[in-house]
Amino acid sequence: MEELYIKLAHAVEFGKINKVSPYPPNLKGEDGADEITIQLLEKGAAAGDILSKALVLGMEKIGIKFRDNKVFVPQVLMSAKAMEGAMKHLKPFFSSGAAKRKGVFVIGTVEGDLHNIGKNLVSMMIEGNGYEVIDLGTDVKAESFIEAADKYPGSVIGLSSLLTTTMPNMEKIVKAIKANNENRRVCIGGAPVNQEFCDKIGADSYSQGPQGVVEYLNSIAS
Repeated sequence: MEELYIKLAHAVEFGKINKVSPYPPNLKGEDGADEITIQLLEKGAAAGDILSKALVLGMEKIGIKFRDNKVFVPQVLMSAKAMEGAMKHLKPFFSSGAAKRKGVFVIGTVEGDLHNIGKNLVSMMIEGNGYEVIDLGTDVKAESFIEAADKYPGSVIGLSSLLTTTMPNMEKIVKAIKANNENRRVCIGGAPVNQEFCDKIGADSYSQGPQGVVEYLNSIAS
């Protein structure tokens, strides 16, 4: 089965969704994440093992490449689609409690901002690394973040913003979340924000890209 784990990680890293997918050209006609996941399940592999030994590995590799500017958004999106092709077979096991996730990550784009590409990339990367992701969408108010945080005790909150005009909303939301529960961990990210702003508003972590969020979550989950 180890060979199948390696093949699945490779399929995710390079965005091979299924056998009929023409991308990437050098894997044309070969099984993709969809088929390989089915083969692993048929051989008795546990959903948690498929996640940790293959999907997490593949997403981690593409995440590091993206962080280092060796690949770009289209390649990451293809990897995410391959990951989703595998996850559709695994989600029933996680939903039933037969397999466990590392934790829960609640994410949304802050009030006044309708941009979602960055948020979606982070969501895909984090799910592929073994976490349950609760995506609240865009233009999310503080009350919605607090409601989700209360619903998922122990979850980490992620705030995204692309507009400088919504940075005050991000600050307001962070303070509201902390006022509700001072121990709730809050991550921020997006084009206009930086570590200085993170420190100023009392957030726990700033990441320039998706891989940084993954590394932060892994550091507090271990």
